[in-house]
Amino acid sequence: MRYSIAFAAALSALALSACERAPVVVPAAPPAVVAVPVPGPAGPQGAPGAPAEKGETGATGSTGMMGSTGSTGMAGSTGMMGAEGAKGEKGEKGKTGGDTIVVVPAPAPQR
Repeated sequence: MRYSIAFAAALSALALSACERAPVVVPAAPPAVVAVPVPGPAGPQGAPGAPAEKGETGATGSTGMMGSTGSTGMAGSTGMMGAEGAKGEKGEKGKTGGDTIVVVPAPAPQR
């Protein structure tokens, strides 16, 4: 057990290095010489083409069918009666307002 890890590492290194192959060098062929033609001067302009004929107009499509009318909705039900407020006693006056002060700020200047 003492040497098994070292032996496995050495065996793995040998196995992996044995798979490596040297690259094959292929001698390069001499470059081929290709003659490229040089364009000459431009020739005279050609005659204008004949005007195109106008095509026929397509047929008009048929009118679609009219949709059916929707049904009338149901009428809503009447709302419930509100609760009646408490009544004051006879001869009693209403209360006056408290010491509340309302301050309204001045409007901001327009720019």
